[in-house]
Amino acid sequence: MPPRSTPTERQRRLGEELRRLRIAAGMTTEHAAGLLGVPRTNVPNMESGRSGISPERVRTLAGNYGCTDQALVEALAAMAGSREKGWWEAYRGQLRDGFLDIAELEWHSTRLRIATTVHLPGLLQTEEHGRAVFAAVIPPLPQADIDLRTAHRIDRQQVLDRPEPPALDAIVHEAALRMEFGGPKVAKRQLDHLLHMSERDNVTLRVIPFKAGGFPGAGQSVIYAEAGVPRLDTVQLDSTHGPEFIDTEAQLAKYRAQLDAAEAVALAPHASRDFIRTLANDLSEL
Repeated sequence: MPPRSTPTERQRRLGEELRRLRIAAGMTTEHAAGLLGVPRTNVPNMESGRSGISPERVRTLAGNYGCTDQALVEALAAMAGSREKGWWEAYRGQLRDGFLDIAELEWHSTRLRIATTVHLPGLLQTEEHGRAVFAAVIPPLPQADIDLRTAHRIDRQQVLDRPEPPALDAIVHEAALRMEFGGPKVAKRQLDHLLHMSERDNVTLRVIPFKAGGFPGAGQSVIYAEAGVPRLDTVQLDSTHGPEFIDTEAQLAKYRAQLDAAEAVALAPHASRDFIRTLANDLSEL
């Protein structure tokens, strides 16, 4: 099978973790390939995510590298074993790979911690709100692209309807709640949708009001996706050039602390619902 030209973020991450294990073992790619009985170039291709790898081979490599963390080894093997194509593959070649990587990251997470300041979390947006957000992009998108991005955003939300969905802990700033994308009527329906979603057992919604003042990470939109083991957690940040993915130990610790700090200044879930309900009622009077 020829090497992949564009590995997904999940495939790249698996390879990167195998590289980290090899380096921690003080082993060269040549030595690792020799122990595995494969050509020397196979190991770099595995580590870049350009070559597929079986769960059995992941366990063999981990054993060769002296890794004794069985929870990590099995989590890596599970990453290698997920060969079924996800729903997002239907968008391959139509949307930028980064959009698909976000969907894949969310789908395989065990818990999602999200903090937003200006935009509402994509997993909690209505279709008409999402469409209005994409219509505000510069340079303007063709209608077909707006439709495609909106459809993908709504499809992402099916992760919350899985038999065993990840827990979603969302922290939303008052500024995002007051942004009337699509006008007052669309904004009112969006707020009502947030209230409805916040009643789900697997969704916790907290609001940071303006009066809370400044807080760490106020200028960022963050998705912190927890994995089977903390080492495999991933942070996704939004930027004007597309999504960025971060997975170093120091950065993961930083964003966990940042989310903890944001949560500490946010209203409790019940108070947050009351806050959103007041904003929605104000829009009803317009």
